[in-house]
Order: sequence, then structure tokens, then C-alpha cells
Amino acid sequence: MSRDKKAVFKALQKNEMFGSVLYKKIAKSLKDENDKETLLKMSAEEKKHSKVFAKYADGDDVKPGKIKIWLYMLCARVLGYTFVIKLMEKGEDLGIEKYKTMLNEIPEMSDILDDEERHEKELLDMLDEERLNYVGDIVLGMNDALVELTGALAGYTLAMQNTHVIAMAGLITGVSATLSMAASGYLSSKEAGHKDAIKSSIYTGVAYLVTVALLIIPYLVLPAKSYIPALVLTLIIAITIIAGFNFYVSVAKDRGFKKNFLVMSSISLGVAAITFGIGIVVKNVLGIDL
Repeated sequence: MSRDKKAVFKALQKNEMFGSVLYKKIAKSLKDENDKETLLKMSAEEKKHSKVFAKYADGDDVKPGKIKIWLYMLCARVLGYTFVIKLMEKGEDLGIEKYKTMLNEIPEMSDILDDEERHEKELLDMLDEERLNYVGDIVLGMNDALVELTGALAGYTLAMQNTHVIAMAGLITGVSATLSMAASGYLSSKEAGHKDAIKSSIYTGVAYLVTVALLIIPYLVLPAKSYIPALVLTLIIAITIIAGFNFYVSVAKDRGFKKNFLVMSSISLGVAAITFGIGIVVKNVLGIDL
């Protein structure tokens, strides 16, 4: 076998072993016995595939990078195992397409392809994570914080022109708005007859408060007169939050990324621009100089 083909099989061997180790680690963290059994079975099959590819590479065993495994497990703990498994599922899709082009390369490839296609279906069937049921509440809290606080900070920036004063006003606004948003979320869910109204309001409030904290950071760390750089950094953080969350939702919930990202970004930046102008008008009309 040529050196190039051996390199291809070596890469496939590493990918399969990575999947085997990751599935096993995620399985250990799950409470649902059926999901755990499914992932452990898939882990064993991925390990078997890795050994098959090893025969056509150099025959040596491989171990996945510890840092890569650690990063994926960190994502599983923070973002949920559904997100990580969905990422793995996309890898399964790519693997299936790759294996289809190699059906005539080795006699075991047909069986491996069947396993991978079954894995993809099993992954889709097992995904039912609690936090995904509250994505709507998270979107509500995060989006409201992005729109309201980004707009408020933009208005405060020109009206107050002092990062410390702006940070204080932003914190007061953000905390009070968090409590109001959580209470409104609870009443709305309860009125709609949802059994988990309290949990729904917690997701909404936490999403709002975390977003508030991230947006205010530039005003807390920059010098008092650096209010324009602080605003620019806040807008960059807002766009980053929007991009990160929409990427998460696009993977975990199979939704489009570009359209939702553009809509949320346009609303947040549009409100910020309007309130920035209002800050100029208020400062000039009222003649208040802090």
C-alpha cells in the first residue's frame, strides 16, 4: 500500500479512536441507562473500526490527544452533551461520505459504513437534554439583555462620558432588569400553564444576568475617560455573544446560523445607534455635564 493511502488510514484510525474514547467518557456522565448503553456500544464499535484501519496504516496503536478530549468534555459540561454529540454527528456525516468513496479500498469498509450510518441514527434518537427545552427562555433573556443594555450603555456613554459612572448605572439597570425579566418570565409561563414556570424564569434570568456582566466588563476595566473604546469593546462583545449563541443553537437544534445571527445583530446594533443619538441630544438639550 502506498504511503499516501497509509496516511489516510492513519487519520481514520485516529478519528475512530477519538470517537471511541469520547463516547465512553460522555456515557459515564449520563444518568439515563439506555443512552449510556447506546454510547458504550458505539464506543466499542468505534474502537473496532480503529483497529481495522490500523491494519492498513502502520499497525501501531494510537491515543487521542488529552487536550482535545478535555476540551470536548468541558464543552459537554458547560454546553451540554447534546451539543457535543451533535458535533460528533456532523463528524459522522463527513466520515460516511469519506467511507463511501473508499468502499473498494478494503473489504471491511462496507461493514464500517453500515455501523457509521446506524450510529448517526442512534445519536439522533437519544438526544433529549433538559436544557434544550429551555432554549426559548435563554434566547428571551439573552436577547433582551443585548438589546436593552447595549442600547442603555450606548446612551449612557455620551450622556455621562465616564466609564465608572456608566458601569454603575449599567449595573443598576442590568440587575433591576434581570429581576424584572425573571419575574415576567415566571408569570408568563405560569399563565400559559407550564409546570416548570420557576425553572423557566431561572433560565431567563441567568441568561440575562450573564449577558449583562459580560457587556459591562469594558466599562469596569478601562480608565474613566476611555468611554468610547469601552463602548466599542461592548459592541464587539455583544456581536461575539450573538455569534456564539447562534452557533450553539445551529448545532444543537439544527437551525440556520446566518439569518438568526444577522437579525439579532441588526436589532442590537440598531438600538445601540438610536440610543447613542438620544444620549447626544439629551446631553446637549439638558446641558448636564457629569
